[in-house]
Amino acid sequence: EKTQRIQLGIRFGDNFSIDATLPFSKASRIHPNIMFGDGGVRLGAYLDWVWGVDQAHGLKLYPGVGPEFWFYNSFDIGVAGNFGAEYAFKFPLTVGIDWRPGMRFINYKFHTGNWGITARWRF
Repeated sequence: EKTQRIQLGIRFGDNFSIDATLPFSKASRIHPNIMFGDGGVRLGAYLDWVWGVDQAHGLKLYPGVGPEFWFYNSFDIGVAGNFGAEYAFKFPLTVGIDWRPGMRFINYKFHTGNWGITARWRF
């Protein structure tokens, strides 16, 4: 797929998320999501740089970074990386795997978990 499209779906892993991607340019996108789990809600929005793998039509890799807002027992703010691979089928479904390590600033904590599997519908 030569151009990016808006995508909306779900992410399963360390938590459950509603996951989306919004094209920003041909090679970058905003990747917002709402994560549920561990007794609270977390909002994240990452800027991903996306590139295709020439030998594997439909396969894309992306690193990204962005803010996260935690609404648990107390509020927190942080930043996380977003590293993943995804495959876009010929029909409008994209599946992928990603990892989002990050740092919380108010309740200082570095977290290396947050692995997930995504399924998003392309519009």
